Amino acid sequence: MEMRALGGQGLQVGAEGLGLMGMSAHYGAADETESLATIDRALELGVTLLDTAEGYGPFLNEQLLGRALAGRREAAVVATKTGVEFADDGTFLGHNATPDYIRRSADRSLRHLGTDHIDLYYLHRVDPAVPIEESVGAMAELVAAGKVRHIGLCEAAPATVRRAHAVHPLAAVQTEYSLFERGIEQDGVLDTLRELGIGLVAYSPLGRGFLSGAVTSPGDFAADDFRRTDPRFQGENFDRNLAVVDQVRRLAAEKGVSPAQLALAWTLRRGAVPIPGTKRRRYLEENVAATTVTVSDADLARIEAVAPRGVVSGDRYAPELMGSLNG
Repeated sequence: MEMRALGGQGLQVGAEGLGLMGMSAHYGAADETESLATIDRALELGVTLLDTAEGYGPFLNEQLLGRALAGRREAAVVATKTGVEFADDGTFLGHNATPDYIRRSADRSLRHLGTDHIDLYYLHRVDPAVPIEESVGAMAELVAAGKVRHIGLCEAAPATVRRAHAVHPLAAVQTEYSLFERGIEQDGVLDTLRELGIGLVAYSPLGRGFLSGAVTSPGDFAADDFRRTDPRFQGENFDRNLAVVDQVRRLAAEKGVSPAQLALAWTLRRGAVPIPGTKRRRYLEENVAATTVTVSDADLARIEAVAPRGVVSGDRYAPELMGSLNG
């Protein structure tokens, strides 16, 4: 697999990563055996960036990754996140990006991951109660101590990215980016990352599964699947978005690829490192094959015609979560 640089401090990752959240949270029942096999297969295929967070479970996902990498830690670039506080028993306590919590949660993540260092440590959400300089300053201390090698932010506004980068160079900013979610092309985030030489890691590059073409009804989801409350999967929004997917499916068929592969290849062409999430080997293999799909200028124009900016219907999160974005 092609390697890509994240930031200017030497971090190299495979062009496509793997999001692990769904193996432990938010997307229905877990299957540890298949999840571990999926991580094994990802490494075999050249995927190196494995993305988790202490909040996925909470803690269960980090622990799963720690088991998967036992005895072969250097095979992967481990990314995890801090800044959303949980008690040791898993109770959610809210946003907390204070230096004290960042230090404590880093040590806890290291224990759960079974490692002595985190390759890429993100601030999961910007805490409006804590100046970003204080949060990033604590993360920089972790780099100096050897516990963390590179740092990044998730869902941060351009001004926040600039302030953070001035304290310590950011390797990456992780944000939602896909054919369905292109807000960073309009709010200044993408331009800021390009100007400062910061990598873009795209989560939900398949629109939470919509762009895979496999979702045909809201009834497809398990009772505990959070997409049952996602506005883009509700009522008329669902129908409108499904119609867009049908157009993407048509273009993909003409190229002899799946809708997921076309959507991921588009994201790769845009310069992002996508981290599609899956807990099954068959979907992983389909997703990784997107790294060999060429998207020409003509393809880009045809995709733009059916999926222009703003085409998606509905907010990307329920109202109570939208306020935590772009801090």
